[in-house]
Amino acid sequence: MSKKTTKYIFVTGGVVSSLGKGIVGASLGRLLRARGYSVTIQKFDPYINVDPGTMSPFQHGEVFVTDDGAETDLDLGHYERFINTNLGKVNNVTAGSVYLNVITRERRGDYLGRTVQTIPHITDEIKSRLKEAAKDKPDFLIAEIGGTVGDIEGLPFLEAIRQFKIDAGYGNVIFIHVTLLPYLSASGELKTKPSQHSVNTLRSIGIQPDILVCRSSKPIPKTERDKLALFTNVPKEAVIESKDLQTIYEVPLALEKQRLAQEVMKRLNIEDNTEPDLEHWKEIVAKVKNPENSVKIAIAGKYTKLSDAYISVVESLRHAGAALGTKIEIKWISSDECADFKKAEEGLSEVKGVVVPGGFGIRGIEGKINIVRYARENNIPFLGLCLGLQCAVIEFARNVAGIKDANSSEFEPDSAHPVVALMSEQENIEDIGGTMRLGSYECHLQPNTIAKKQYNTDVIYERHRHRYEVNNNYREKLQQRGLVLSGLSPDHRLVEIIELPAHKYFVASQFHPEFKSRPENPHPLFKGLVEAALNPSCKVTELAL
Repeated sequence: MSKKTTKYIFVTGGVVSSLGKGIVGASLGRLLRARGYSVTIQKFDPYINVDPGTMSPFQHGEVFVTDDGAETDLDLGHYERFINTNLGKVNNVTAGSVYLNVITRERRGDYLGRTVQTIPHITDEIKSRLKEAAKDKPDFLIAEIGGTVGDIEGLPFLEAIRQFKIDAGYGNVIFIHVTLLPYLSASGELKTKPSQHSVNTLRSIGIQPDILVCRSSKPIPKTERDKLALFTNVPKEAVIESKDLQTIYEVPLALEKQRLAQEVMKRLNIEDNTEPDLEHWKEIVAKVKNPENSVKIAIAGKYTKLSDAYISVVESLRHAGAALGTKIEIKWISSDECADFKKAEEGLSEVKGVVVPGGFGIRGIEGKINIVRYARENNIPFLGLCLGLQCAVIEFARNVAGIKDANSSEFEPDSAHPVVALMSEQENIEDIGGTMRLGSYECHLQPNTIAKKQYNTDVIYERHRHRYEVNNNYREKLQQRGLVLSGLSPDHRLVEIIELPAHKYFVASQFHPEFKSRPENPHPLFKGLVEAALNPSCKVTELAL
C-alpha cells in the first residue's frame, strides 16, 4: 500500500444512540495498527457547541484533553487508548466549530458576496477538516459521525462524506454502519427491521454502507444475517456481529474473529497478507477477565450519577488493575452527600483506596475536603486529580497547618486565606492572567519523593485543564508542616504534585494523569495507588492537630 494514499473509513450509527461506534472505530484502528499500518481517528459531533468544554458532564460525559490543549469528546480517549497514539485538535470537529468558521469567513468577506449555504460552504468546511487530519498521510483515517442517522443536525456531515467518496477517488473510501438488533424475550427473536430502516435512511441520502456491524446481546443466527444482507444490499460476509462483552478491550479480538479488518481491506483493494500482532493485547484482556485479586477503590466526585463523567479515571484504574492482576471494584461516592464528616467516614469505611477527581464550581467541595481528611487521617491510599489536589491543599491547610479558614478564591472570592488562587491574585507574582491552563506542560520531579519513584524519571509532561493554582504565599508554611511539593513547573513557580511521605500513599496532581493512561502502559500514579491499596501492612501516621 502506498504511504502517499490515505484510505478513509467512515463510521455511522443507526437505530439508537450510544451503540459504541467509538469503540468499533477504535477497535478497527487497533486491528489495523496490529498489521503495521499508521492510523488516525477523527470524531465529528453534530451539536452546535464549539467544543464540549462548556458542557455539563451530566449532559455529555467527560471532557477529554489532548496534548495540544483541545477540549474534546470522550471518544478521543478511547481512540488514544486503543491505537496508542496521541491525537489533537484536528481530531475532534463539532458542528459549532464548522459553522463558526464559515460565519467568521463570511463576516470577513472571504466569500466575495456569494450566498453562503449548507452546500457547498458547510460541507466544504467539513471536508477540509478531513484533509487537515490526514495531512501527515496516515495509511488510514477512521472518521466517526456522531449521533444517529436521521438526526437533522447530522445531515450536513453525511452529505459531506457522501461527496468525499467521490472526491477521494474510487477504492479510497468505505462506509461502516453500526446498528442495533434488539432482542425480544417474549418471542426469543433478534429483530432486523430497525436496522433495515436505518440503512434505508442512509441510502436515501446517497450512502450505501459497505459493512454492517450489528450490536446484539445474542449471537446472530445465519437466517438473520442472510435477511440483513438481502434487505440492506450488504454482502453476507460483511454483516459483522458485535455482541456484548465483559470488557471493551475484548472488542478488537472479537471483531478480528469476525474478520472486520479483512473485510475493510478487501473493499479498499489492499492485500491482507500480514498476520496481526495482537499477543500483548490478548495478554491484557486475559488479565482483565481473569484477575488474581480484587480491591475496592472509591471515586468520590460530584458527577457520580453518570459514570461517563469520569470514564478516563475508571479506565486508568482498570489499566493499573490489569497490570497488577487485580479486579478493580469501583464504589461511587457523591461528594454532595459528604458535607457531614460522618457520611465521608461511612463512604470510605470499606474501601482500600480513594480517588478524588477534577471538576469546577463550589458544589460538593466540602464533601471532597471531608473525604480527603478521612483518607489522610486513616491512612487510606489517596490520589487527587486537579480539583482533588486543590481540595487536599485546603484540607491540609485547615487541619494540619492550622489555617482554619483556608479556602480557594474560586469558592470564596473574599477568603482571608486563599491557599488556592489565580496567579494574578497572588502577591509578588507576575500576572499571567486567569486563563485556563490547557494541554501538556512540563513538570520537574523532586528527588527522594514518591512521584520520582513512581515515574522513575526527572521530567514528565502531563495534561492540564484548570485555572487555579496553589498559592505560593502559603507554600513555606504548608511545607513546614510536612506537605511535600514533589512536582514543580520548570521555573518552580507552579505546584504540580503534592504528597505526604509519612502516609501509605497520599499523592495529588494538578494535572490529569488519567488522560495519558493506556492499557499497554498504565499510568504510574494510578498504578501506585492500586499497589498501595493491595498492601495491607502500613503504620498509620497521625498528622492531624
